[in-house]
Amino acid sequence: MHHNEQYIQGIATGLGMYYLLLCIMNWVAALLMWRKGPVTYFRLLGTIPFTDMLLWLLVGTFFFTLAPFSMIGWVPPMPKAVMATINGAIGGKYGPPVLLGGSLLLLGGLFRFRRAVTRPIVAWSAFNLTLLGMGLSMTDPNFGAIVGKPDNVPIVGLVFLLSFFTWLATYKAVQNDDRIGQGLPPLEKLDDEKVLVWPDLVYTELICMVAITALLLVWGIALQAPLEDPASSVKTPNPSKAPWYFLGLQEMLVYYDPWYAGVVLPSIVLVGLMAIPFLDFNKQGNGYFTIEQRKFSYLTFQVGFLLLWVVLIVLGTFLRGPNWNIFGPFEFWDPHKVLALNNIDLSQIVWINWLGSSQPKAPDGSGGWLQFAYILWRESPGIVLVLAYFIFLPPAMAFMPFFRRMFLKMGFLRFMVLSNLFLLMATLPIKMLVRWLFNLKYIISIPEYFLNF
Repeated sequence: MHHNEQYIQGIATGLGMYYLLLCIMNWVAALLMWRKGPVTYFRLLGTIPFTDMLLWLLVGTFFFTLAPFSMIGWVPPMPKAVMATINGAIGGKYGPPVLLGGSLLLLGGLFRFRRAVTRPIVAWSAFNLTLLGMGLSMTDPNFGAIVGKPDNVPIVGLVFLLSFFTWLATYKAVQNDDRIGQGLPPLEKLDDEKVLVWPDLVYTELICMVAITALLLVWGIALQAPLEDPASSVKTPNPSKAPWYFLGLQEMLVYYDPWYAGVVLPSIVLVGLMAIPFLDFNKQGNGYFTIEQRKFSYLTFQVGFLLLWVVLIVLGTFLRGPNWNIFGPFEFWDPHKVLALNNIDLSQIVWINWLGSSQPKAPDGSGGWLQFAYILWRESPGIVLVLAYFIFLPPAMAFMPFFRRMFLKMGFLRFMVLSNLFLLMATLPIKMLVRWLFNLKYIISIPEYFLNF
């Protein structure tokens, strides 16, 4: 408790300034609403108009009342029941599937109700609630130690920036879809005036360069560089993490061998990006934001980038602790935490658990070809499953109603390339799911030749 009180006193001033900034932010929003012309939502007592300006004025006042109390050391904490619930949901054995599944449901909900979510009042309300939750969470020393680490501060900012630009793009897409539905051109067509590189673009880039340089100077002075001890083979950091932009790959190594997670999947991403001009048969949606005209492309990108990359980076940054165990955001990173997992290969499940026999093994003294034949026989369940996945599923997809239309427009070759790229992307969440739920380590395990899948 004494340590927690010291921590609270140490962050009190900073947290008070944080709430003061949120107050100013909402008061500025109220001023902008007043200048624009406030919108009345309903009337209090039948006569008093409750407008958007009044709403953000009240929200700003709420943060204004929190600021002085935080500065004197009385900091409102995150409720313990909420912290315990979040730690229990994310910090346990099924934390990763809960996080990934919850992110998928959130992404699906945002797509389904995008017209409501992109309304400025809804987005601004969600932004304020997120910032309030951030402030309340900072009262927990475990959360503060993770989020406030100099390495992780930029990633927190990147998450907020990514959320904003995703909302902005969706907001413009919804506007364009409504305009196209009314027979009007997209917003980008209304402002297609030619802009010269000199002086317009060069001046803009120069101003941005100066501003970013100033920001980096202030950042470098205020936030010290997180330099660690010199590298030593006798003292390895625990956890030992790659730079944040490689944490997605490091997370993939939990589920796949390095040759697949570090070579094949990244190469497939590059090949898929290069194949987009060849595969894209839809001429709509070029040069302007839209969702209705490119639903498949939009959903594929959002799932591939946000769910299978950004979420993995967040997982590796904030939830992976010592020994690469999963910890809740309010949980102490205990290096002695042990999570017993009985990882098992598919061949072991089939031969030992289902058939009740030992795995096939070549007799002692057998030649290389006979040993190789026994290895293939041992791993035949996984080999058959993988071949069926990549050989039989693409033609089967061509008969599904949605993919059938794509097949007729794309032709055989382009559709086969698209379907295989799509199935390769799907191998990551599938493998993650079976690993979490069944502790399945490898579908094909051939350690004799360093080939595992």
